[in-house]
Amino acid sequence: MQDIYGIAAFRSRQQVLRFEDALRREGVQAGVVTTPRAVALGCGLSVRFGLNDAPRVQQVLRRENPGNLIGVYRVEPGNGRANVSPLR
Repeated sequence: MQDIYGIAAFRSRQQVLRFEDALRREGVQAGVVTTPRAVALGCGLSVRFGLNDAPRVQQVLRRENPGNLIGVYRVEPGNGRANVSPLR
């Protein structure tokens, strides 16, 4: 079974890389992943993070205020397609 994780999806690849860097500077383990099909908007890349880091991710989002953010989601990998829902 694969882990459940969070993603921040953006319209701009440049913003994905900037946000990943901002999270890493805050000590959050983050990486760039392909955006799941359920999030049909954006540049095709998202920033992945552990759900336990979601409060810190939200803090960085508020501070950085990225204009190209589509949304923050919870991703639960499954057989075939991942189950994606907005992260609250």
